[in-house]
Amino acid sequence: MKVSSPLITLTAILLVFAGGCGVYSFNPGGKSSIQSIAVSQFENETIEYGLSDRMTDLVIDAFINDGNMKVVPEGDADAVLSGILTSYERKAYTYDENDNVSQYAVKVVFDIVLAKPDGEEIWKNQFFSEGIYDAAAESEEDGQVKAAEKLVIDIINRTTKSW
Repeated sequence: MKVSSPLITLTAILLVFAGGCGVYSFNPGGKSSIQSIAVSQFENETIEYGLSDRMTDLVIDAFINDGNMKVVPEGDADAVLSGILTSYERKAYTYDENDNVSQYAVKVVFDIVLAKPDGEEIWKNQFFSEGIYDAAAESEEDGQVKAAEKLVIDIINRTTKSW
């Protein structure tokens, strides 16, 4: 069986590209130096009662489920995550043909800081999230949960992924 020259060339090119497709990390060491984290109770600068407490619990649960960092008390942590709920808003998102609200959007803004135990900031970001819920079938709390779930993913990614 005779193999054509273009087939050999194509195979060689594919092998060269495939050889470069290994495990890649944006972190030079391949892994973060932060192995454990403490999550401080989030503060609340809004009149929305309880949302910052629920966010704190969701973030802790997400870190535990993620497994990249061990959640420990503040005195034992390589880093401490703290946050402040700075803005909360619920407003109409869509309307039906009779001009009745069919969906609402819950919008939250958190200022989040990851710092070393000595207080030196590792990073500081403002996180914005929105949760849209059906006005007839869901509650405002459902919108809060949707917004919080998105926010938690962003916080976990920012904390555990080194870009």
